Amino acid sequence: MSTAEDIGKALRALRHASELTGETVARRASMSPGKLSRIEHGKVLPSVVDVDLVLTALGVSEAAKEQFLEQARVAVTEATAWRLIHRTGFWKHQQAIQAIEQRTTELRLFQGQLVPGLLQTPEYISAVFDLLPDLSEESRIRTAAARLARQQALHDQSRSFHFLICEHVLRWRVCDATVMVGQLDRLVSLSRLPNVAVGLLLQDARMPDFPMTCFSLHDDRLAIVETFHSEITTRDPKDLRAYRETFDRFAAAAVHDDPMRVAVEGVRDDYLRGSVGA
Repeated sequence: MSTAEDIGKALRALRHASELTGETVARRASMSPGKLSRIEHGKVLPSVVDVDLVLTALGVSEAAKEQFLEQARVAVTEATAWRLIHRTGFWKHQQAIQAIEQRTTELRLFQGQLVPGLLQTPEYISAVFDLLPDLSEESRIRTAAARLARQQALHDQSRSFHFLICEHVLRWRVCDATVMVGQLDRLVSLSRLPNVAVGLLLQDARMPDFPMTCFSLHDDRLAIVETFHSEITTRDPKDLRAYRETFDRFAAAAVHDDPMRVAVEGVRDDYLRGSVGA
């Protein structure tokens, strides 16, 4: 099962066996019927996320899903260029990520570029998307709304979230100082949720590794990795183990709980004094 045609044929056969319509499966998988049709007919090679969403929409058992994905792993472990995500709509991408997060019991996220999306204030979100070129106002609004909708998951006590953030992210001026003050206050507030852990990697601490990329681990089944030009998804057990070990090394070097909150509030106070970026 190494080609788009093979994967599409297998997914189409599973859908026919389930007696579900393409419209129903597409809706459950947070994708358009047209996209599902192109996948089923082998016209596009689906990403790991696409395959996972379709299999879940079909109600395939976890054992069968893992067997299918293991066979398709080599073909579907790939990079999706940001320009393609831009073309299809960032808001649709946010919805696809939300669908993955809804089925994640334990999320681990390492972020060395921005405050994690699940922790962002509306004002910070707007500032981030203002940096994207050629993004229409409608797309900007829909994307921001989709990202805010994802944050509802933080209040689901049956799930846990562990965020690791590099200190320089808090000083990275992507918006006005007043927006950063509000963002840092929100970071402190959300860190007090019983199912949310926020670790901060201090700039003067000894680091166990290089923060080369941002990535998220969804339980022990999927990793999503961000690079400057693309988003990479993988289910390869060896890849997942490497990212888990990397996350654990950084987590051991980070400060959490009250020491983390003291450090974040210290950066916030620097903004209030005007000493950040001055």
